[in-house]
Amino acid sequence: MPILRVALNVPIDTLFDYESAEASPSDIGLRVCVPFGARKLIGVIWDVCTESVIPVDKLKSAIAVFRDIQPLPAELMALLSFCSKYYHHPLGMVVINSLPVKLRRIKPAVLKSGIQDVIYTLTESGRQIDRSSIPVRNTVMHKLLEALSGDTQLDAQQVRKISVRAAKLLKQWTAKGWVEEKQYEILPDTNDSARKIPLLELTLEQSVAVNSVFTQFNQFNTWLLHGVTGSGKTEVYLRLIEKALSENKQTLILIPEINLTPQLEAVFRVRFTKTPIVSLHSGLNDTERLRGWLQAQQGIARVILGTRLAVFTPLPDLGLVIVDEEHDSSFKQQDGLRYSARDLAVFRAKQVQIPVVLGSATPSLESYHKALTGRYHHLRLNHRAVKNAALPQIDCIDIRSGKPKTGLTGQLIHAVKDCLSQRQQSLIFINRRGYAPVLLCRSCGWTATCRRCSSRLVVHLQDKKLSCHHCGHSEGFPYACPRCGDPDIKPFGRGTQRVEETLSELFPAARILRIDRDSISRKNAWQQILQTIHRREVDILIGTQLLAKGHDFPNLALVGILDSDLSLFSTDFRAGERLFAQLMQVSGRAGRAEIAGRVLIQTEYPGHPLYQALQQHNYDALARNILAERKVAGFPPYTFQALLRAEAHSINTVTDFLHTAHKLARSIVDSLKHKNIEIFDPVSAAMARLKGMERAHLLIQSGSRQDLQFFLTNWYRQLSALPSSKIHWILDVDPIEF
Repeated sequence: MPILRVALNVPIDTLFDYESAEASPSDIGLRVCVPFGARKLIGVIWDVCTESVIPVDKLKSAIAVFRDIQPLPAELMALLSFCSKYYHHPLGMVVINSLPVKLRRIKPAVLKSGIQDVIYTLTESGRQIDRSSIPVRNTVMHKLLEALSGDTQLDAQQVRKISVRAAKLLKQWTAKGWVEEKQYEILPDTNDSARKIPLLELTLEQSVAVNSVFTQFNQFNTWLLHGVTGSGKTEVYLRLIEKALSENKQTLILIPEINLTPQLEAVFRVRFTKTPIVSLHSGLNDTERLRGWLQAQQGIARVILGTRLAVFTPLPDLGLVIVDEEHDSSFKQQDGLRYSARDLAVFRAKQVQIPVVLGSATPSLESYHKALTGRYHHLRLNHRAVKNAALPQIDCIDIRSGKPKTGLTGQLIHAVKDCLSQRQQSLIFINRRGYAPVLLCRSCGWTATCRRCSSRLVVHLQDKKLSCHHCGHSEGFPYACPRCGDPDIKPFGRGTQRVEETLSELFPAARILRIDRDSISRKNAWQQILQTIHRREVDILIGTQLLAKGHDFPNLALVGILDSDLSLFSTDFRAGERLFAQLMQVSGRAGRAEIAGRVLIQTEYPGHPLYQALQQHNYDALARNILAERKVAGFPPYTFQALLRAEAHSINTVTDFLHTAHKLARSIVDSLKHKNIEIFDPVSAAMARLKGMERAHLLIQSGSRQDLQFFLTNWYRQLSALPSSKIHWILDVDPIEF
């Protein structure tokens, strides 16, 4: 009887064997339902063989093999296997968590043919409903009837926009015969790409970049597209995608954050009006995600745009991979499987021998170093693509002589006033949401802290509450100091809400819009905000890093930057690199069209090398200086690191585990012939307590990636054998946060 080797979503790094009379080698890559203890689990068939190390009489039988969708292709299974081995994470957990949520459930994905969607129309009975008999307060019913009036059809997405309760109501109406529910099939459009707008004329630099990739299009190369903000990297992407489409190939575009999806997707749909395009990100519901995933797997979708999890999408005709804003830390997963989507994108391109393009105005130092050493091809876009658009003038405002009481200097206030008089937009950037980061009692020095995290509670004055931005805990605003009883407790510092309050007082007639995680929590809020900005219905924007990446605001003339000094002296060796990238990105929002751009940075350290490089738009000078420092210090990219992270309810449990792990590591290194491994002592994490868990870690590094992986394989095996009921630990390979 055939024996299935199944990958299951359990924290044990092995495959599990089951009997199945109906299985064959062609079932490799299909989902299967199997018994696991008292439970039933969904798994993926990794192999079909005739022998097992488990005695035949002890093998359990698989319950069902699901043949409702195509099996995972061998290329994707190889990627998942590499991911498991490189990041030292159980294979089954890697495999199952790469699937859409609906494919992780113990039931088939019901599809008649192709990809199904639903449309609703009123029947003759539905048109005769007496609307006056419906209570006025039942707004959902009234909205639905209005939307379905005449012969109007609504699809599932339009129904959800009306109300979350609308779908349930339509099911009831269908049962009553008021509404007719029809399924329709989404089919690929075989027409060539049509354009609604004329092609932009490429600059010389863009032409060189495009032609360089074209000449080696059908082979693996990693291209670092290093272009200043506004230099037209997106147009280069579009030309490369056109090339892939002309060769009947799919393109995978990875972006760092969901908020960049609507803008890029709109650009692609305008350019490629007859090309099936799908987006894959966490903002989709389970059905939408499955639909897009299946369209990609079946080759229907030709352009796939997604955040980091999209790197695991099955793509039978993959011909091009693009990673936009490749430097962004959002490409590194920070819980569970801690993979880098950017690095896996490069591996995936190498698998099928196709080009991969990494785009950024401020490349990660790892990628930049590879370009300097010739491992990546370096493409430069040094000038803005729009005619007469120049890089913004960047000036530092020295605030050492006295910090402004309102948080805004007279020079910055005057610049905002000038923009208002010329009907141009301004952006005030402060990477801290809320009203103030600290609630302080000046009498005894008490500050409001989170009980579950090693952090202060942030003041949200509009909601009259204190919130932890790490665990989500919130509590009411105290009327007096809980330690000494003094009622004179005050917010200290600034956040986006406090800056908004200040600007509202300074410019009462201005139209001010605050953009942070709090203001875009509603679904579709981000798209509406972008439309408001582009319609010039906003005079002053106040925002966090959400506004720093990839957005094009033609009427934005001024960017003011507050409180950026906090990152200059961080213990994180990547802090300077991140700050420069962030400030370069947000500065690049100004002056992207014919309006001249200006950037004002309020700082106590105007002579700092980072600000000097920023004023000169000289990424290369700063990058080479930082690389020289890292080489001396022995930091990446000159070494390779892994971090053993551990957390438990008791700090003693954590330290005992890490000291045991340290001894195991030392014994492994002592037994190795090549002792190119450096082991550091266990230390507390930068945030020692998070969500009620005590945290610490142990760092391992080596000058050789191969030596480090050999060591980690042995160490991981020994760590997995340790008792772990009271401790949660994980290996973080190539960590970017400590």
